[in-house]
Amino acid sequence: RMSSLSIAKPGVTKVGFIGTGVMGRSMCGHLIKAGYEVCMYNRTKEKMTPLVELGGKAMDSPAEVAKNSQVVFSILGLPSDVRSVVLGEGGVISSLAGDSVFVDMTTSEPSLAREIHDVASKKGVHAIDAPVSGGDIGAREARLSIMMGGDKAVIDSIMPLLQTMGQNIRHMGPAGSGQHTKMVNQILISTTMIGMVEGLIYGHKAGLDLNEVIKAVGAGAAGSWSINNYGPRILRRDFEPGFFVEHFIKDMKIALSEAQKMNLQLPGLKMALEMYQRLEAKGAGKKGTQALMLVLEEMNSCQVTGHST
Repeated sequence: RMSSLSIAKPGVTKVGFIGTGVMGRSMCGHLIKAGYEVCMYNRTKEKMTPLVELGGKAMDSPAEVAKNSQVVFSILGLPSDVRSVVLGEGGVISSLAGDSVFVDMTTSEPSLAREIHDVASKKGVHAIDAPVSGGDIGAREARLSIMMGGDKAVIDSIMPLLQTMGQNIRHMGPAGSGQHTKMVNQILISTTMIGMVEGLIYGHKAGLDLNEVIKAVGAGAAGSWSINNYGPRILRRDFEPGFFVEHFIKDMKIALSEAQKMNLQLPGLKMALEMYQRLEAKGAGKKGTQALMLVLEEMNSCQVTGHST
């Protein structure tokens, strides 16, 4: 049955996209610009307007998207959203024809990814979990890392679609493996973010020009995507989301619960979650993850700016 999967081609393959938020908007736009026929759905209709202007077709429900597509992508907020949109009554899986492909790019639970794969298989639908990393910038510039779980032959068939959105595209193993890899990613970031804001606030107190500090350390062994991309945003007091605090909290909770199932102690992750929950309690759930600086500033009664004071 696998052999009947043809390689995706612009003008031939009908593509569906569900969830055109911060990330999805750019990703869906790349597919349209690459010449694919794309129909889409988003709860907040206005968020589809720029994509309709590019040539995408707005639909009234996820089911309608599925009925008009051979490959459907989704990038949503929470695992509960994924469950209702994908597995619910009139959901994506029940509306897809046999031999279609469903790709969930939401960062979600590995167990849910396996469940979707099993339910889809019974219907003759191929499901792939394909969470991404690279933030709003990576989505805009089509430089995302895409980590995938599922059948390699299916991934090969949708490779041209994935290449419009990302650069580092990897098959990590069976269903759920993409989500597990994304959890490794989020665990790495969790304490990196703490190190970044602590380093910056230290530099501020020491009277250094933080723009120069970022240039000095960003290129060395302490350099990270976070310090180079979020550091400058912090210095401009730009706490708008590349990635929502509330979504990061959701991810860290998934990682902790998976760790518990494996009898793993991850004290750094636990501390990062607590600090981010403090930030959320300040009303910053809809801010970007770099807003963690606000917690450190409150603890130290100071405000960090670019130039030495």
